[in-house]
Amino acid sequence: MDLARIKERLDLYEKLMRLDKPIGTLLLLWPTLCALWIASRGQPSWPLVWIFALGTLLMRSAGCVINDYADRDFDPHVERTRDRPLAARRVSTREALTLAGVLVFCSFLLILPIFRDVWWLALIALFLAASYPFTKRFFALPQAYLGVAFGFGIPMAFAAVDGEVGPVGWTLLAANVFWALAYDTEYAMVDREDDLKIGIRTAAITFGNFDVAAVMICYGITLLILVEVGLRLAYAWPYYAGLGVAAMIAGYHFLLIRDRKRDGCFAAFRHNKWFGAAVFAGIVAELNLRPWLGL
Repeated sequence: MDLARIKERLDLYEKLMRLDKPIGTLLLLWPTLCALWIASRGQPSWPLVWIFALGTLLMRSAGCVINDYADRDFDPHVERTRDRPLAARRVSTREALTLAGVLVFCSFLLILPIFRDVWWLALIALFLAASYPFTKRFFALPQAYLGVAFGFGIPMAFAAVDGEVGPVGWTLLAANVFWALAYDTEYAMVDREDDLKIGIRTAAITFGNFDVAAVMICYGITLLILVEVGLRLAYAWPYYAGLGVAAMIAGYHFLLIRDRKRDGCFAAFRHNKWFGAAVFAGIVAELNLRPWLGL
């Protein structure tokens, strides 16, 4: 057994699944946890939390593999992605598809004990994740499609807890679409010049000179939708404190992206883990600390 060879393949698979870059997992995980806490009134089943957390990791990893498979002929022409395993031809397409299949199979094993309604939603989530990479060929705002794909853990969480999604679940999904438009446009601003050369469509290209304004408007709409959720659920100030911190984080992102420099835009994208964390912290404070605060 060639242990060095095995280690080399595992390292390549790790990079293909982006396990070395957890930001993508966090961007899926925060909305899912928010939905679990809201749906369960702050008392989620911990086995359910672990199922969704691990499922998020597995599906994000599968999504990355599928994305790189779809973009394997584009990535070599983009500075940031040319060294990815598939782009560099260090992993075969058969290996990539097999890995994606294993990850998806493991994800479905996780949700077998949950309501059947979640199974159907999981199939939709799989379709969204698998089809997203191809929307960059024809859709002017693929980041909006990504927001639905990245946020589909929200309706799944409500279905797992309540047996149905309901208006709040779909409203949270809408908020996630605008949040994804904000952070993934920042991400797309990093690759805009390369994407223009190879003909891929992104929100950064579509928004053009209004890209910074569009990002900030999307943050604003996200927060307004979350305010509406708080009003509908009669939440008190701890929830809105979390939204206030998220708003300040969005303001900081403006400082990072206003000059449209690659490093600043990429830093803003990565910093969105704190935006999601702030919103989640506000929800936890509202639902779990409110009695201690005398509210």
